[in-house]
Amino acid sequence: MRRAGEVVTETMARLEDALRPGVTTRDLDEVAEETITRRGARPSFKGYRGFPASICASPNDVIVHGIPGDTVLDDGDIISVDVGAFLDGFHADSAWTFPVGDVSAEAAALLKTTEESLLAAIERCLPGSRLGDVGFAVEEVATAAGYGVVREYVGHGVGRALHEEPQIPNYGPPGRREVLATGMTLAIEPMINLGGAETRVLADGWTVVTADGSLSAHFEHTVAITPDGHEILTERSR
Repeated sequence: MRRAGEVVTETMARLEDALRPGVTTRDLDEVAEETITRRGARPSFKGYRGFPASICASPNDVIVHGIPGDTVLDDGDIISVDVGAFLDGFHADSAWTFPVGDVSAEAAALLKTTEESLLAAIERCLPGSRLGDVGFAVEEVATAAGYGVVREYVGHGVGRALHEEPQIPNYGPPGRREVLATGMTLAIEPMINLGGAETRVLADGWTVVTADGSLSAHFEHTVAITPDGHEILTERSR
C-alpha cells in the first residue's frame, strides 16, 4: 500500500501544479490518468460502480463525487480532487481541496479548518483507540469553527478493495465503535460545509452538493495503524 500511496501523492502534486484559472476539470482528469498509468497503476475510481472518470473533481458547493467535464475553474474557486490508485493488489485513496488563484478569506478559513480536522482525527489513530474517537476529533474541530459536518458520507477501510469495513463517520461520540488495531488501514475523510450539513444528489446520480449552496471542503488520507501509532501512506510533501 505504500507504493500505491506514493502514486496517489505524486498524482496529487501534479494536479496541484496544473491548477489555475481557465483549466477544466476534464484537463485535471487527464493529468491524473496519465500520472497513475505511467507508474504502472490503474485509477481506482474509473469504472467503479460505473463512475466514468479517473478522479472526482468537486468545485465550490460540490462535496464529493463530482464528474470531470467541461467545467472551467475561475479565479476564487476552490476544488476538491479525490484520487485513488490500485497497485500490486492494493488501493490507496486521498483527497485535497485546493484554492484556485486568490480565494476569499472565508474560503481559505474553511480549507484550513478542514485540514486541521483531518490531522486531529489522524492523531487519534492509535492502537486501542476507538473509531468514535476519530470521528469526534473531526466534529470537535469543525463545529468549534461554526461549520456543518456532513453525516451522510463517511470514511472507510481501504486495502485490497477500495471501500472496506469499517465505515468511519466524521462525528462521535468518543469512546464508542470498533477498537483500532495494528495493521488496519483507513481512509479518513472529513467533508465540511461552510453552511449547513445537509446535502443533495444531482440528476447524474453521482454529484453531491450542499443543500444550501454553501462552499464545501474535503480532505482525506490513507492511514495505517502501526504498533507505535500510525503512518500516513498518502502524506504530501510541503
